[in-house]
Amino acid sequence: MSVFASLVADLADLLAPLFHGSAMAAAIVAVTVCVRLLVHPLSRAAARGQKARAKLSPQIAALRKKHAKNPEKFQKALMELHRKEKVSPLAGCLPGLFQLPAFFLLYHLFSSSDIGGKANELLDHSLFTAPLGGRWADALGDGGPIGTAGLLYLALFALVAAVATFNYRRTKLQLAANPPAVPGAPGGEQAPGAGAMAAMTKFMPLMSFMTLFTVAVVPLAAALYVVTSTTWSAVERAFLYRDMPTGTGAAMGVAAGM
Repeated sequence: MSVFASLVADLADLLAPLFHGSAMAAAIVAVTVCVRLLVHPLSRAAARGQKARAKLSPQIAALRKKHAKNPEKFQKALMELHRKEKVSPLAGCLPGLFQLPAFFLLYHLFSSSDIGGKANELLDHSLFTAPLGGRWADALGDGGPIGTAGLLYLALFALVAAVATFNYRRTKLQLAANPPAVPGAPGGEQAPGAGAMAAMTKFMPLMSFMTLFTVAVVPLAAALYVVTSTTWSAVERAFLYRDMPTGTGAAMGVAAGM
């Protein structure tokens, strides 16, 4: 963590002539962009996988109809189809998983009072008047929602809400076009997992809005990472899935948005 702290501090020093007192915040945004650039090949691979799965929709529908009364056979046949076509159903999760270390490093860096036995000097930095180690609750206690720090958080919330709404609409369209159905069990009974799948289908479009909660509770430095990363994700998915029906890639991209 000390090495990462030194890298962020050195980057902030390089950006200081341009951003002055906000150089550390600019460095965090720059680190986020670098992480997303490193993860971009995985995002492109996930997009190719999603497009390949979309082409398999007719075959999946045929398997679902064939094994309508036997969920286990349907799942086995679906896995065999994915294996045969060399399509991984988990590829879309990889970009999000590879971003988690950077997020947690920033979270701990700006939550710890000392690093390597020394006082954490990163906590001395701020964006406008909002400390990068502070949280929304601190901003509310220092000037209220319309104070300088409070207004900064309102701007972040507005940006996150706009991105989440964009993702919400794409996900709703995707689910409407390709509803994830679970085959029924023999005798017309509900198949195992059908209830959970139905609940997940209703909840999935709202997942993007969970970012609002994250931004509210984590240190401002980590919030900047989340806001930058989710905004990048929305633009990236719009580009990578531009030749597919609107919303096709949104569901897989919700978890990778951070």
